[in-house]
Amino acid sequence: MQDYVFPDGGAERSVERRFAEELDAADEVVVYAKLPRSFQIPTPVGGYAPDWAIAFKRDAVKHVFFIAETKGSMESIQLRGVEQAKIACARKLFDEMSDADVRYDAVDSYEKLLELVRS
Repeated sequence: MQDYVFPDGGAERSVERRFAEELDAADEVVVYAKLPRSFQIPTPVGGYAPDWAIAFKRDAVKHVFFIAETKGSMESIQLRGVEQAKIACARKLFDEMSDADVRYDAVDSYEKLLELVRS
């Protein structure tokens, strides 16, 4: 994983590094990619770059494709106002433009991601 995925944050066990390791070990994940910062979604409060694109085995989960934003904490009080607004705009955009097989959300762990895609 570390040869091909370059997570944000320098810590050995950063949120993104842990998330990438969990994706790498997951049987239901077919392929995943750390999205480049140049992948931007325009929002009224500035460009927003989600962290991950993930494809799952079709029979393993309900949603086959997932765009994820990884956060160390899901407590909204700990996210900056602009960051909250960008995530809300991205959620609305993906809800409007995608079918039931494509989802977007913010997660703090692979376990939370699986909970969302299986619902």
